Amino acid sequence: MSALPTYDAKQIAALEAQAEAILGVFAQRSYVRTETSVLQPAEIFLDRSGEEIRRRTFVLTDPAGSELCLRPDLTIPTCRAYLRSGGKFPARLCYHGLAFRHQPAEPERPTQFYQAGADLLGLSDRGEAETEILTLAVRALRAAGLDSLEVKIGDLGLFAAFVDALDIPPQWRGRLKRHFWRAGYFETLLQKLSRGASSDAQRLLAHLGTLEESDARPAFEGLMDLFGTTTAGGRTREEIIDRLIEQAADAAALRLDPKIADVISKLLSVSAPAEDALKELRALTKSAGVSLEASLAAMAQRVATLKTLGVDPQKVRFAARFGRNMEYYTGFVFELWSRDAEGQVQVAGGGRYDTLLENLGSRKSIPAVGCAIRTERVLAASRAQSKRGRR
Repeated sequence: MSALPTYDAKQIAALEAQAEAILGVFAQRSYVRTETSVLQPAEIFLDRSGEEIRRRTFVLTDPAGSELCLRPDLTIPTCRAYLRSGGKFPARLCYHGLAFRHQPAEPERPTQFYQAGADLLGLSDRGEAETEILTLAVRALRAAGLDSLEVKIGDLGLFAAFVDALDIPPQWRGRLKRHFWRAGYFETLLQKLSRGASSDAQRLLAHLGTLEESDARPAFEGLMDLFGTTTAGGRTREEIIDRLIEQAADAAALRLDPKIADVISKLLSVSAPAEDALKELRALTKSAGVSLEASLAAMAQRVATLKTLGVDPQKVRFAARFGRNMEYYTGFVFELWSRDAEGQVQVAGGGRYDTLLENLGSRKSIPAVGCAIRTERVLAASRAQSKRGRR
């Protein structure tokens, strides 16, 4: 069973003092503190958070039969509550409270933890918004006692823009974007698209993939009736047919040029100190005949912001494959790391989630970016830093 943490008076006082320091930094930029219910509708997390969080969410049913959960994250309920309140944009919101996640692989880790954070919703100037959130995150950690930080940054939008600029069949672009961060699976997918049809079954799929969906669907239904197939692996008949139509469209498409597959692999292999990574990316996109200057300029601005904040450029690392574990992220993502008594530990993270509010019911697109801070980790890291400083 996962650990159930308890807090003694000394630890409670330390956590409260630290939270006050962090929330004080947010308040200086006019972020308004909010508080959402610990119990939330389960669907808002199960549909939007990503597989890792879904399998770690505590789900329960209330006496009326509604499916609820203990909030595994505070960003989604904060955004949802503000949207439902009819608040105006841009909005600056912050919070500090408990989140809950099952730890099946590491039962010694606590199932509940304190999370502080800030959400900047509806600011149209993307660069300004990202600079503000990065600045808040770094200053909040320093106010909590952490001076030495390492930063990891990525950009889901950069890979998406790169794929859109290449000569790739449209039906493949979405799959490449969706799975680029899945090591192993993505390489297999890329190889498959590069090979084209190589067996009788694939050639049959390729033929059916040339049909309009209105014609392909009855064909697959007939095949399923012929073989007596109704369900497989928990999928319904309709889900199986939808998947077969997708596979047929892949098989019917032209084989992906191996040169394009190679340049995609090279882009995803970029992982280096951010300033060096920028040089690599500019050289790679130039050789591929692709212009991503807007994305690269935004990345350069993020690096410059961190340098202005006194973060050592050699401790700012860019990884093209970095995407974090929440599916609602849409572009720029980052993590801030420090060290506790046991070694490296992630103390904060965040990024851009421009589609989240629409998914939560907004009738219009609302840009959003934010950060979350694991305050108990921050406390452990700041104590370890203090001990090292006294030696």
